[in-house]
Amino acid sequence: MKKRVLSLVLIMILCAALIAGCGAKKDDKILRVGMECGYAPFNWTQKDASNGAVKIEGSNEYAGGYDVEIAKKIAEGLGKELVIVKTEWTGLLPALTSGKIDLIIAGMSPTPERLEQIDFSDVYYESDLVIVVKKGGPFENATSLKDFKGAKITAQLNTFHYTVIDQIEGVDKQTAMDDFPAMRVALESGIIDGYVTERPEGVSAEAANSNFKMVELTDGGFETSPEDTAIAVGVKKGSELTARINEILKGISAEERIRLMDDAIKNQPAAD
Repeated sequence: MKKRVLSLVLIMILCAALIAGCGAKKDDKILRVGMECGYAPFNWTQKDASNGAVKIEGSNEYAGGYDVEIAKKIAEGLGKELVIVKTEWTGLLPALTSGKIDLIIAGMSPTPERLEQIDFSDVYYESDLVIVVKKGGPFENATSLKDFKGAKITAQLNTFHYTVIDQIEGVDKQTAMDDFPAMRVALESGIIDGYVTERPEGVSAEAANSNFKMVELTDGGFETSPEDTAIAVGVKKGSELTARINEILKGISAEERIRLMDDAIKNQPAAD
């Protein structure tokens, strides 16, 4: 009887090992990429697969945008199937470190604080900071930070965009917001006078809403560091994927990166 029980236990262990092994092989062929799917033109959510959008895991929606195109190239270069995992901005780092996702490709900058938790690839995009305001409003013709004295300005939570607001003398700094759709609604309704963002998102905001104006600070803008305005792929600490991703990124020319961003701006949904 004991031998029979022992045999059954051994069989169960072997079966479990086989199932686990099959699962590992299957997972190894999948590249799970986390992004907000709400930061056009880097990434957004849409209803169909038009313009090369990729289905979002666990939903009937699709993700499109510049980040998605970069993710597709990386997945192809790695020989893996791309899966987009829609994740709130504040949940991206925990999702990566816990193994829920393999990479973060979400318009994320390799700041010193983030580098303490994860590694980053080489830069795949660089951008300047702008402020999005209401067209026809008191800040439409601003050209420097000084012009925003007294303005109600915000930015996204847990981004360096929010910290640079302190460089505006006399600003009425508002509570940080979770995402860009929320900031656009707040701007449209007059809750805020503007929000800090990167130039591609500013162009996107103007394209999505004719009442918005992107202010480029030509006479005195924000002081930033290269790691703030650069955007890279987030990878687990010590991952062998980092070097492989860097090789793939080297194969994407500067001209192609510009074309991909131009296409993303053109293809973004009218309302994000």
